[in-house]
Amino acid sequence: MPIPEDVSGEEIDKDVRQELQSLPKTLADDVARNLVMVARLIDEDPEGAYGYSRVALRLASRVAAVREAAGFAAYANQKYAEALAEFRAARRMTGTVDLWPVMADCERGLGRPEKALDMAGAPEVHKLDKAGQVEMRLVAAGARRDMGQLDAAIVTLQSPELASSSVQPWTARLRYAYADALLAAGRADEAREWFAKAVEADRDGSTDASDRLAELDGVEFVDALDEEEADEAPEGAEASAGPDAESDAESDAESDAEQD
Repeated sequence: MPIPEDVSGEEIDKDVRQELQSLPKTLADDVARNLVMVARLIDEDPEGAYGYSRVALRLASRVAAVREAAGFAAYANQKYAEALAEFRAARRMTGTVDLWPVMADCERGLGRPEKALDMAGAPEVHKLDKAGQVEMRLVAAGARRDMGQLDAAIVTLQSPELASSSVQPWTARLRYAYADALLAAGRADEAREWFAKAVEADRDGSTDASDRLAELDGVEFVDALDEEEADEAPEGAEASAGPDAESDAESDAESDAEQD
């Protein structure tokens, strides 16, 4: 797959670059450039990211960072079985538990929420950092919802991290998930409160909390482009399609017939 000339491979994380040092330099550079493309495209063009991840995987399948990137690219394309296999391979290579929450979410994607809940209660969770533990809580709550256990999902999300007034990288998503669970349980007033709190924490627009809040408040957004097009429409355009226009057309047809 073509790679833009401005991609050198130096853009990747220092730790990943160190992993690639086990490869011949030319090969390492090729792999690095493909990994850069995966990172660039995974949010806006998941299919493209997946394509580059497969190239990197073909070139260096024994590098943990490559297996992890391939896993995330497959995950972004909802290829959960493939993603899970890649995450497991990366975990075997590194021995770390960092991928535990996303592995559990793959189980959800495969229709196995019970397995995700088992993973949420496993000893590996205690080895996760704070961000990983919050992510695991989100996955567990999602699994509860998959099983129709709305009240249990709400309780799962209730935590010191949710109650904290400080804003962390996970705060907006945690508050959003809590608001969404409350709304699903029919607790609209509480949901509105927590969507508002999610908006306060969502500084980079990672959720659509503002849209959900507006929807609860009954606010409707009108596309300015649609309004402009309506204003620019020729006068009488609608009338031309009305009954008079049909009568004129019929008269013309009759005149043509008489001439024939």
